[in-house]
Amino acid sequence: MLTTVVGSYPVSDPCVPESISSKISNFLGLYDPYLPLLEQAVKDQINAGVDIISDGQVRGDMIQVFARHLPGMMVEGGTSKIFDKIMPSNNSLAGNDLKFAIKTAQKTSSDFLDSIKLNNKVLVGNDFNKNFKGVKGIITGPTTLVLSSRVERFYKRDEKEKIIMDMARALKKEAFALQEAGAAIIQIDEPYLSTGVADLKTAKTAIKIITDNLSIPVSMHVCGDIADVFKDILKFSVQIIDCEFAGLPNNIQALEQEYDGSKKIGFGCIDTKVESVDELDHVVNLIKNGLNIIGEENIILDPDCGMRMLSRDVALLKLKKMTEAVGWF
Repeated sequence: MLTTVVGSYPVSDPCVPESISSKISNFLGLYDPYLPLLEQAVKDQINAGVDIISDGQVRGDMIQVFARHLPGMMVEGGTSKIFDKIMPSNNSLAGNDLKFAIKTAQKTSSDFLDSIKLNNKVLVGNDFNKNFKGVKGIITGPTTLVLSSRVERFYKRDEKEKIIMDMARALKKEAFALQEAGAAIIQIDEPYLSTGVADLKTAKTAIKIITDNLSIPVSMHVCGDIADVFKDILKFSVQIIDCEFAGLPNNIQALEQEYDGSKKIGFGCIDTKVESVDELDHVVNLIKNGLNIIGEENIILDPDCGMRMLSRDVALLKLKKMTEAVGWF
């Protein structure tokens, strides 16, 4: 069974330059205080034995990191705002970080150096390769970005569908940039799809805009209670649906009732909402439950959601507990 993460990892404040070379870079305006944090997140995930890692999303929360960079958006007073027509960014928002994460992974682990070059189709074909490793690129979904932002000026507030379509077209460029940068998977985060306020038909169309013509697998992460939407999100144009099953056991019932074998399932088996480290027996039993419903060929294990709010020590122990549990199968 493959293991992955949802994305965010605990980070401290941006690093102050300490070495002579970093101080010189800082003086020249070239120092990036987030790269040491990115490197730390990558190394922790690899040391925990995770197969498909992330860059740790060290530059900020999932909304503001895009709102600060996409033309037509801004962050003001801690609020994400849409003030003009949303357009693609000239530069990939996460492409450079993904490249750095891949280089760090290759330097840290010879397994990553060898297997990161594998054909990505092993994740979606019948050959579910247990030795696959790589780095996923992460995009905040168009519906979540729009519904999380205040609409001002250019668009009317009742033009949500139009705004979401423009957002999807802007994010499509980001998806292709991540693919070009070497992403093993692209994950689209759409937490708003479980809230009841999102129009699922519009969200489905927007996701298709992003995923059309991509050649690598796409995962869509929907956190929260998915009982009312799981049947619908199984129809989205992605290969993997990722949800929480450790902290939200009621989602198991939705999986039992609605799963049709059409997708691989990112199976959240570690509770990220509590600081205590999960008991091994509990994780193993939860995975067994998932396997009975999904089958080994269709399950990808990960924590419930991002780990940003945990301490680094606890996050690392939780990831190790997940990979330890896999060893029992």
